[in-house]
This record gives sequence, structure tokens and C-alpha cells, in this order.
Amino acid sequence: MKDLRNKAQEVIEQVNRYVLGKKPEVREVMIAILAGGHVLLEDMPGVGKTTMAVAFSKSMGLECRRVQFTPDVMPSDLTGFSIYQREKGEFVYQKGSLFCNLLLADELNRASPKTQSALLEAMEERTVSVEGITRALPSPFFVIATQNPYGGAGTNYLPEAQVDRFMVSMSLGYPDFESELLMAKSIEQRQSISNLGPAADETLLMEMQRDVGRVFVSEAIYRYLLELVTKTRDHPYLERGASPRATIALVKTAKADAWLKGRDFVIPADVTEQYRYVIGHRIALNTAARMERKGRDEIGEEILKSVEKPPMGK
Repeated sequence: MKDLRNKAQEVIEQVNRYVLGKKPEVREVMIAILAGGHVLLEDMPGVGKTTMAVAFSKSMGLECRRVQFTPDVMPSDLTGFSIYQREKGEFVYQKGSLFCNLLLADELNRASPKTQSALLEAMEERTVSVEGITRALPSPFFVIATQNPYGGAGTNYLPEAQVDRFMVSMSLGYPDFESELLMAKSIEQRQSISNLGPAADETLLMEMQRDVGRVFVSEAIYRYLLELVTKTRDHPYLERGASPRATIALVKTAKADAWLKGRDFVIPADVTEQYRYVIGHRIALNTAARMERKGRDEIGEEILKSVEKPPMGK
């Protein structure tokens, strides 16, 4: 367990050398990967989303593909299609962009709803169905998707069913002054990300995931996190609360968080740290919240304060 955790920390350290000033966000992406989930980044262009995805794929020896979504990207570009080959006298299946370990879906909200829906089966079932045949995607398989929250022209915001399939959501934002200063000074000295060597591989990553799955969660912690989720369903400022999938995601991310901290059991602090990443994109504000300028993070903090933490050791 210790050796696996050291390897995970080494991956995080390597990514931090290329994504400066974003240590909490880099760690959270690693938590989602360890928990076997997908990540949604709601952010502006140029803040390091692509660099982060590539750095993770290189550090873990994973095959990474990037799709820049536009209205003319077709579902078959993702899932693949069959083409007739005259020399063979038959149709031959050509794999789409989904056949990789880590897919960077850039500006997913610029794709058509039909193309967005092509990701649903892949994200949930890790399979694609083309021409009546179901094909398994490589294992492991993760999606890091981005959507630009600024400018609505030509965009199709992700439907609730698809947003709910992302385990965590976050925003990178601008780097702090000192990190951006270091970035500016080291442009010529920094090694190309293409030369980044793997600190782990697919086999090690899957061992890490199995180890995370063995982290213990007590009955009291289960009840605590479920109460945090169900509080969103009758909150006066929320039109829609979090789904049961949020409960599952909170359990998995809390386990991964505890594992990275060197424990084989979950404590309340692990749950509270993961709560905003898991819940924020799964709740919808109502009119009263918008009129009173209530934000999702603020409401999340209110819920965390309203639910009593279970005593340690129970």
C-alpha cells in the first residue's frame, strides 16, 4: 500500500511541475482517477486544462486523445464507424477517438446534443455500441471534459443526465502571481511535456484503484455523507438536489482522499473536503437563490455546517 501511494504522489508531483500553482486541483483530479471517475472543468481557455490532461497521461503511461468539440463533430468521430475495404471485400470497423485511456473533451458544450449523448454510454458503461455491436473501451478509461462558461453563442449546455456522470467538477482559474511569474521565467528552461517519463503504468494504476476500494467506511460515516446528500433535496434555495449517483461518488472520492493521506479508513474531514467537488455540479439553484445572489458553494457550506459530524472512531 505504501509503495503504491508513493507512486501516486510521484505522479502528482510530476504534474505539478507543469501545472503551476494548482496543487489542490491537480490532487483532486488524481483523486477522481483513483476513484475511477470523470472530471468536468468549467473554465476559460488558456489556464492549463490540456497541459494537465497530457501531464497525467504521460505520468501514468496512458494513451491520451484530445477532441476539440465544434458543432460539426459527429457521434461517429467518437464511437467509430465501418468503411468498405475493396481489397477485403467487406466492411472494416475503424475505431473512434474514445478508444484511449484518457480523453480530453475540450469545450464539450460546443458539440451538438447528439454528439454529447454519444459520450453517455462510454462514460457510464465503458463501452460503445456501433451498428448493433457493443465494443469495450480500453481499461482504464477516463474523461476530462471542459466547457467554457463565458459566451453562449454556438453552445449547447450539457444535459443533467450527462453532467451527473462526472464524478467531480471544478474550475482551475488563473494561477497566483508568483506561480505565473515562475511560469514566465522558465519558458525556455522547462522540459517539453512530450519528454515526461511515466511514474506509473496501467497495471499500477489499477492496483491503486483496487487498494482504494478496500479503504474502510464506518456505518456512522455512511450515514453522515448520505445526510449531506439528502439535505440538498429539500433545501429552500435548490430547485433540484443531488442524485444517488452523488452518494456513490462521495463514498469513492472520500476513500481515495483518505488513501492519499495514508489512511485505510475514512474520517469526516475526507467527506467534507470532497463534498463541494462532488455536489456543486449536481444541484440547481431556484429563483429565490438567484434573487438573493446565493451561490452553489455558499449553499454547500451551509449544508456542511447544518449536519453534525459523527465522533471519530465510530
